[in-house]
Amino acid sequence: MSGNTIGKLFTVTSFGESHGPAIGCIVDGCPPGLALTEADLQGDMDRRRPGTSRHTTQRREPDAVRILSGVFEGRTTGTPIALVVDNVDQRSKDYGAIAEQFRPAHADYAYHMKYGIRDYRGGGRSSARETAMRVAAGAIAKKYLLERYGTLIRGYLSQLGPIKVDSVDWEEVSQNPFFCPDVNKVPEMEAYMDALRKEGDSIGARINVVAQHLPPGWGEPIFDRLDADLAHALMSINAVKGV
Repeated sequence: MSGNTIGKLFTVTSFGESHGPAIGCIVDGCPPGLALTEADLQGDMDRRRPGTSRHTTQRREPDAVRILSGVFEGRTTGTPIALVVDNVDQRSKDYGAIAEQFRPAHADYAYHMKYGIRDYRGGGRSSARETAMRVAAGAIAKKYLLERYGTLIRGYLSQLGPIKVDSVDWEEVSQNPFFCPDVNKVPEMEAYMDALRKEGDSIGARINVVAQHLPPGWGEPIFDRLDADLAHALMSINAVKGV
């Protein structure tokens, strides 16, 4: 199975399944000398962590990330950085009913036809659980870019269904379960999501990711423009349908 690595100079190879013992990734290409501890990664991991509100999956995972290699005495060595997160709340029995059938709009059927075998427990490799390691690896990249170039990368929810934010206050983003920058829209979003849940329905959303103080000249013409690389990475996330 190929397609598990992204990047050229800074590469990330992820591994693991939703209900396996652990998920992890190998980060290669991180320059030496970057001050790095597990605490530097945990803040972003906690923001992504499931079960933090009634509006997300109710799987309870601490998502405590461990650094296994590539760091010595608190600094990166320039060698591959191995990161691992243990899975502790797998409830495989919840997926028994789909062992013999395929879920619509999911990767179950495609995996079965491509490989002749699939791990139906939580979607296996195709589960959004895999994105946890993108967050961990991304935290390293984000820290390096900020310290080396002053590039600040952050994001917020700009629209939930028909509800659009009217203002952006970065201080509000971390203060609510929607990462919404408009405090006046949060109650409306809460009520909207509660109504959808009662109907057994779901809805799409839109997020804005902002990179500030980006040095000019990054990317390569023509097919490797920065926009093209960003679109490639973002479109590989399970739920993303447009960039």
